[in-house]
Amino acid sequence: MNLKEQLIREAKFAFLDTETTGMSPAQGARVCEIAVVINGAQTAKEEFASILNPGVIIPDEVINIHGITNAMAAGAPRFEHIAPRLVDMLDNAVIVCHNADFDIPFIAYEFSLCGLRIPRSMVLDTLKFSRKHGGFKKNNLGYIVAELGLSNEGWHRAMADAKMTEKVFYHFLAKFTAAGAKTVGDLEALQLRKI
Repeated sequence: MNLKEQLIREAKFAFLDTETTGMSPAQGARVCEIAVVINGAQTAKEEFASILNPGVIIPDEVINIHGITNAMAAGAPRFEHIAPRLVDMLDNAVIVCHNADFDIPFIAYEFSLCGLRIPRSMVLDTLKFSRKHGGFKKNNLGYIVAELGLSNEGWHRAMADAKMTEKVFYHFLAKFTAAGAKTVGDLEALQLRKI
């Protein structure tokens, strides 16, 4: 079945976040931490996170954001060592990111360096939901979560951000299903149009 046609209640959601060494893989930046939280009504909850050795120096200005130092990354696995686990987790999943336009190119690049492709999946973006349907003062993940009255502790670390993305997604999912959304394709359309 096409993932767009899948009923929301049957979907496997993969809440994903990365921390990186810079702003773009095209400029040589790499992933230095990744987290995935799998959830769905018919899916066993599963969590995975790892600091990664990016193979490049993490600049001080980036360390000041996420706190992952070069010493922490030096002994960590490289992306290719965790890629098989990610393939299993992401296959046939609906990947949910907050700012997918940032995370997905990094993941695609890291998979390509291993001779792999991102597993068959679909991508939803809680940032796009927030801009269209949120009315928040700011659309940064930590600010949204705080406005929802939830904890944003650990903001800018991959697992904390993946779990915050999950909370934001389910906030919007309640609104969307109440308005009649039934399929993953309905959710995809709501990234671009208002209810």
